[in-house]
Amino acid sequence: MRVCFETLCFSSRHHAADEEASPGLRPSILIDRQIRSDLAMGSVQELQALLLAREEKIRELETLLHIRDAEIGDLRSHLDKFQSVFPFHFNAVTTKHKGLNNNIGGIRPRKQRAGISAEPQSEASLQQLSKQTFPVHDKGERSRELIKAAILDNDFMKNLELTQIREIVDCMYPEAYKAQDLIIKEGDVGSIVYVLEDGRVEVSREDKYLSTLTPGKVLGELAILYNCKRTATIKAATDCKLWAIERQCFQTIMMRTGLIRQAEYTDFLKSVPIFKNLSDDTLIKISDVLEETFYSYGDYIIRQGARGDTFFIISKGRVKVTIKQPNSSEEKYIRTLGKGDFFGEKALQGDDLRTANIICDDPEGVSCLVIDQETFNQLISNLDEIKTKYKDEGVERKRENEEFDQVRLADLRIIATLGVGGFGRVELVQINGDASRAFALKQMKKAQIVETRQQQHIMSEKEIMGEANCTFIVKLFKTFKDRKYLYMLLESCLGGELWTVLRDRGHFDDPTTRFYTACVVEAFDYLHSRNIIYRDLKPENLLLDGNGYVKLVDFGFAKKLQTGRKTWTFCGTPEYVAPEVILNKGHDISADYWSLGVLMFELLTGTPPFAGTDPMKTYNIILKGIDAIEFPRNITRNAQALIKKLCRDNPAERLGYQKGGISEIQKHKWFDGFNWEGLCNRTLIPPIIPQVKHVTDTSNFDQYPPDNDSHPPDDLSGWDANF
Repeated sequence: MRVCFETLCFSSRHHAADEEASPGLRPSILIDRQIRSDLAMGSVQELQALLLAREEKIRELETLLHIRDAEIGDLRSHLDKFQSVFPFHFNAVTTKHKGLNNNIGGIRPRKQRAGISAEPQSEASLQQLSKQTFPVHDKGERSRELIKAAILDNDFMKNLELTQIREIVDCMYPEAYKAQDLIIKEGDVGSIVYVLEDGRVEVSREDKYLSTLTPGKVLGELAILYNCKRTATIKAATDCKLWAIERQCFQTIMMRTGLIRQAEYTDFLKSVPIFKNLSDDTLIKISDVLEETFYSYGDYIIRQGARGDTFFIISKGRVKVTIKQPNSSEEKYIRTLGKGDFFGEKALQGDDLRTANIICDDPEGVSCLVIDQETFNQLISNLDEIKTKYKDEGVERKRENEEFDQVRLADLRIIATLGVGGFGRVELVQINGDASRAFALKQMKKAQIVETRQQQHIMSEKEIMGEANCTFIVKLFKTFKDRKYLYMLLESCLGGELWTVLRDRGHFDDPTTRFYTACVVEAFDYLHSRNIIYRDLKPENLLLDGNGYVKLVDFGFAKKLQTGRKTWTFCGTPEYVAPEVILNKGHDISADYWSLGVLMFELLTGTPPFAGTDPMKTYNIILKGIDAIEFPRNITRNAQALIKKLCRDNPAERLGYQKGGISEIQKHKWFDGFNWEGLCNRTLIPPIIPQVKHVTDTSNFDQYPPDNDSHPPDDLSGWDANF
């Protein structure tokens, strides 16, 4: 529009100038000029009117779009509500966004998500696994290169370290299949991963052909993470030769690599004087952020007189130390340093002027473990002060639990079903003769627990919940058992699941999300100060009490860690697991901070940032990192900054895990002005106050059909003797 207007004005001015330059113009020319001028002005007015009309039309269409969006959101909430109660098949329609998160704005299948867990590893089994060796299978150079290339071409396995890939290649054993043989059958539980070397295979799902794969492809990689049902069928189209590896072998290689490196790095650190008084868990934290850097022969690693803030430990090769003499261009040789030696330590104490040259003096180069002053200072904190923040409240919990000593399972009367979980149902119950209060009774099938090898997780859940005394954690009062089930008598939270509220509203605004996130931060503060990792944060595991405060529930994946030690079991909900869990690098409480960032994103948008069509696609999106995700415009700059600081790829760099601990999250700009004291003493008014009319009011929960499943088999093996 502007171009047309400017062109007309220019034309008018141009003719006017020509005519003024020619005296004695005829009247006809003057009339012609006037007509052109009037036409030009008329055109400008017409264009301006057209512009205003179009702007008005755009405003009308935008208003209509907002109305339609609201209608779609309302319909989607109703659809989600019905779908969560009536399990029918539903294909999600998604809207493609520029980022990896392509569910935002689409129709979201809001089914409750189940947690996933591999078999838990005890400390004893970990030590045993770290020493275990597997047979090496001979293979030609062509086979080795093909397997390595297949791994590096696979979205998941390409994230492994080269030393791990070499060991995996060594341990893979040969398998042969004839044409039409089934290699992987959809629905079967699998634990083997394959690399196809010769032949062709066909992939199908629900008897529908999907694709043909040729040599150099990895098949069934999800099976190396945990016991899972195969999601597709793979059949040999021709005679095939494959290389295979079992999950236990793969995970042992992954764990052993991490354990050996951690032990080696912490031994290096203990030999450095400035680290000698640090606790083991701090040394392990530092070892996790050491970066390995390579230098070629003759490279200056440090130059005398330069400023620097980096400390080095030699992990491979040697360097020479020289000093430049005053008034001379020559460098005087001082000494040679080798593996385990260190230099630049004064930089960590603030002295940044280098006093000597450090030069790589190894023809094969030198590798150094490097840490800078800022990272070092972030990690050093008084952990003892954090751990004693809470006084021991075990006496009070013991007194609460004693009140239920005489209650028997037969004394409980079921009122309604509150939820359905992986191992059974949660019922609202009352104790016979006491109509003044109600409880939640969680029942779990013993045979199913044994079948999935989750006994250790269940016993850990009982211990942690039975001792927890935090207003942001659901209390466990008593446990029962019979031949078929285990039971937990829990505090009831009749405000419903946060998941249900989120489903019905679509997403929350900033203040609402801030309140619920703060409740979780307080629960994590309590748990982490006792070295307990939670590992299954998601809206489904957050309950609203009658006042609208959030409480953490379901501690099936929670674990008390040894000081400074990690745990290795793959567990969590796919969209929420941290990268180090997926890559089997070992994880600790920093994995909870990752999931806190994911929770914030989901509460603000209604969809988690990392979501694929199947678990392996989700894990691959997670491994690409939070920076690959496009944030919707409704997430404020401060909220985005906090999410990105919580979802750092390197666990040691996550906010909450560094110096200052969880208080660094509470002090973040996104929480500016938030009343933490009011939250803790429960004077802060929650953003959503549920309607709870009486102690057995279940109106805030979805209605579930009655349990028509046949009773599970008895389990009398005795593993639950202390339950």
